[in-house]
Amino acid sequence: MEQVDLHRYEAGGILGTGADYEVRGAVERQTGRPVVLKRPHPQAVRHRLHDGIEARTELMLTAFRDVGRAVPTLVPILGYTERANHDAYFGDAVGQDYRVIVQARAPGIPLVGDPMARITGVPIGIGQNLFALFPLMRPEGAPSFTIQRQLLDLEEAFSRVGYLLLDLRPQNVFYQPATGRIAAIDCGALVGNNGEPDRRGRRPRDLHDFYLEMLKFYTTPLRPPTQASGYREPYGLRPVANFEDELGRLAQQFGAVPDALVRDTAVAMIDRLRRRNYGLLGDFRRDLLACLEAVDNSYQALPNLTEARQVWTEALNYLRADYWQRYLFDPESELAGFGG
Repeated sequence: MEQVDLHRYEAGGILGTGADYEVRGAVERQTGRPVVLKRPHPQAVRHRLHDGIEARTELMLTAFRDVGRAVPTLVPILGYTERANHDAYFGDAVGQDYRVIVQARAPGIPLVGDPMARITGVPIGIGQNLFALFPLMRPEGAPSFTIQRQLLDLEEAFSRVGYLLLDLRPQNVFYQPATGRIAAIDCGALVGNNGEPDRRGRRPRDLHDFYLEMLKFYTTPLRPPTQASGYREPYGLRPVANFEDELGRLAQQFGAVPDALVRDTAVAMIDRLRRRNYGLLGDFRRDLLACLEAVDNSYQALPNLTEARQVWTEALNYLRADYWQRYLFDPESELAGFGG
């Protein structure tokens, strides 16, 4: 990771925007390597509201140096600019200094696509539903719920060097169906494990906040859809708003699950989260994987499993649509192992 000159890269179109950052595709002029350029949202910069974003950028760069390239599920940062006025490069007039991050392009597709594409009818939740929540089909030899296992590994890697990584929503996780590998593209919600309350006096965030994200976005009390259209919409799209309220909703939803083992395991986890009674990440890992194993067994015991798998395979074909070609994703090779 080094300081770079933006003119090494030919900027392309906007790939996505979030609350804090705008992300553009680009190509390194000399090598042709695809990259992404991540900068604070121009509106925030224009109104001089980006100091907090800049602080998160600095923390991200520091954390990436600490974690290094040893984490295969982390999309590497290739370089960064000095904090300067980049109006000439981007062709706009925000009029303020800011830092730009150059990051490798993530292979695969986002588990949840750009919410703006939802307006045009794109099934943005297809990846999350097919591969994270209802993985009824998977390549031979692939473990069940591999996405959740890798997210746990990623969090553990940051935890070992003193950071808490939050906001691992499906929008921020890319997935390659053929290999089962994930790639986290946004680490802007890093927190240093200093145990101090924030400026508003709220309790310090800890691993329990990550555990809640795992339950909210990567588990579900629902049964697999009976129609392909049921895979289109994302699940739990909104970010975590209130810890207690989210746990209350989860407890109510999982309390109604008919499978006793799934219900009891999930409710016990939620109760332990409410008491903030998990210690090491390994304790939560054990319970979550036990819950997911119970979920997998309940799927395999479905009386309509054959029909459910046919619906799953039909929904897989949504990924052949033109929308997904904007990513580093070849449907023919990526989906071949599923018979889709």
